[in-house]
Amino acid sequence: MRTLDDICSPISEELEIFNRLYKKSLKSDITLISTIVDYILKQRSKRIRPILVLLTSKLCGKPNDNTYTSAVLVEMLHTATLIHDDIVDESDTRRGMPSINAIWENKTSVLMGDWLFSRALSCMLSLNNFDMLKILARTAEYLSEGEIRQIEATTDYHVNQGIYFQMIFSKTASLIAASCQLGAMSVGASQSEANALYEYGKNLGIAFQLKDDILDFIGDVKEMGKPIHADLKLNTMTLPLIYTINNAYDIERKRIIDMLNSGGKVKNFSDIIDIIKAKGGIEYTENKIDEFSKKATDSLSIFPESEIKSKLIDFIWFNKERRR
Repeated sequence: MRTLDDICSPISEELEIFNRLYKKSLKSDITLISTIVDYILKQRSKRIRPILVLLTSKLCGKPNDNTYTSAVLVEMLHTATLIHDDIVDESDTRRGMPSINAIWENKTSVLMGDWLFSRALSCMLSLNNFDMLKILARTAEYLSEGEIRQIEATTDYHVNQGIYFQMIFSKTASLIAASCQLGAMSVGASQSEANALYEYGKNLGIAFQLKDDILDFIGDVKEMGKPIHADLKLNTMTLPLIYTINNAYDIERKRIIDMLNSGGKVKNFSDIIDIIKAKGGIEYTENKIDEFSKKATDSLSIFPESEIKSKLIDFIWFNKERRR
């Protein structure tokens, strides 16, 4: 089974530099912000997006100041969206610890997420690369659109797969794709290399969200470090559920929708999951993960064989095998 530690072995020194710069970039004279930042830094973040910035930069060249700034920025944006997500989802835990909103409540949490977005905007100015700035600005817009699309979909039990994939591109895959593209651009990669790595990140990001969708139904809460069945509690339409509703008999479809509207009884979650399994919703989503994972692998075909390319392929397998 692939591990992040193994995947990160060629960039261990670069990750240390990133960690120092990330911590430095979050410094504030405001005591409450500093307290929350310290708490955020104690959480078990996978650092997936900065790792991808560093790996893709090293695939195409040598990491530099723009590389590290990009890595800091994508992690800031990701952390800000997680804080806002937990407020919207009313989540009490994150990465095995109480969420920010569970400790400091919603008002402070919203402002903390806003502060992180604002700090990211300030840090963007140090890039001195207009094309990279455009990518970050566009991605920040995608992230907000993705969350709004998700809220909109909670009231529509007839969401089709096209709308669903637009949503997960915006809320998850767009930032992973941007991370890979920025890593390449930061070291002066060719347009074809940057485009290939954008496609790699986009397809990896979609597969990543699909894996999260499955884990929310069948994951282990202790391994994941956050509550499961959150999507069902919020009536969030994810692929296993969309597939099941679209392929169920009328009587089954009505039963699922009635259970989703029942106020979140735990037994109903078990009943819905049993129906999803029986109708092939989990299996269908696993096949989609394989499909997008292959697209991600194929995107790397323009690059010669190397240790870094091998680690990027291992990242695809890491996602397929992960349990949290």
